[in-house]
Amino acid sequence: MATLAYAYKGRDSSGKIVKGELEGASEIVIASRLRSMGLSPISITESSSGTGLSREITIPGFSKGVGLKDLAIMSRQLATMIASGLSLLRALTILSEQTPNKALQKLLVIVMRDVESGVALSDALYKHRVEFPPIMINLVRAGETGGFLDEALETIAANFESEVKLRSTIKSALTYPVVVLVMAVVAVVVMLIFIVPIFQKLFAGLGGQLPLPTQFLVWMSSVMTWAAPLLIVLGIAFSIWWRANRNTERVRKIVDPVKLRLPVFGKLFQKIAVARFTRNFSSMMGAGVPILQALSIVGETSGNWVVESALRDVADSVRQGKTVAEPLSKAPVFPAMVTQMITVGEDAGALEQMLGKIADFYDEEVQSTTEQLTAMIEPLMIAFLGIVVGGMIVCLYLPIFNIFTLIK
Repeated sequence: MATLAYAYKGRDSSGKIVKGELEGASEIVIASRLRSMGLSPISITESSSGTGLSREITIPGFSKGVGLKDLAIMSRQLATMIASGLSLLRALTILSEQTPNKALQKLLVIVMRDVESGVALSDALYKHRVEFPPIMINLVRAGETGGFLDEALETIAANFESEVKLRSTIKSALTYPVVVLVMAVVAVVVMLIFIVPIFQKLFAGLGGQLPLPTQFLVWMSSVMTWAAPLLIVLGIAFSIWWRANRNTERVRKIVDPVKLRLPVFGKLFQKIAVARFTRNFSSMMGAGVPILQALSIVGETSGNWVVESALRDVADSVRQGKTVAEPLSKAPVFPAMVTQMITVGEDAGALEQMLGKIADFYDEEVQSTTEQLTAMIEPLMIAFLGIVVGGMIVCLYLPIFNIFTLIK
């Protein structure tokens, strides 16, 4: 039997009216589910929100997905409700009703149904592991096993909030130079396609030999008339290929080491990778996740293949009964201070706390480095834009400086 969407209105144990929407085979099934959720049904009607003109329209590629900020808010709210004594099913129901993100709302409804049928929360999240990161699934599983699900969710929320702050810092460092670079490229292309041909006709009417820089500019203009459409097509094709392959190992093996060797941003990328590794590792150890499993997950979430490769060596070392710090000291991506602090943490039996301190330190380092880069890049990019556009204008006006000679 096909499932239908039903809009319901019910009353909870405190007398509060609760509204929402569920899918089921019939009104009887929906009423049974409402009672299992602790609600007394008041009205159940078939919903038309998913049919005809009322259906929500989504355009592929433009619909909002589930972001880390959404997951952080969800984890924090879920932890608060569970700590307050609400059942997991009731908490998920409330979250699915009040979450503003439509994509996350749909996922929570599916997760809620799985939990209602007896599936563990971690297993229900694992079915949607594309949207829910591995670190979240494993921390939830550890919380379920140890009986501290609310604390595990608080850890997830704190971890994701730190990651959101880190990403915001990175964007603030990269946005300005990217915008200026795009403006420079657009300005150059527009001048070559639309402005240079006008001057070229003027120069042709004057006769004479054009200066070498102007000749080069005219040649570039003639090339750009057919090269621009080709470059646009190639750019679109590359962006599609990049989105499909950027997370594959063969691409990351090439790109990630290059990112760490970049002259200006290399140190920043290194600090970001170290901050992510130490924060995630600390969170997972604090939640009681087995160290080998934790190493595998933090490697995947570090965002850099070099770090992930180094952590595979760490896992092999731990399997042989050795320390975490020894193989890390052989990987150039980890500064000496990091490996020494991890060694001290292992010797003192306080590795989790030491990793947390390292993460806090590198978060501050990323913030400081970003501010320095922004202060340095702004004048450089303005000068770059002025040189490019100004140079083209000078090349265009060079023949005009010799106009009397050309007229003769």
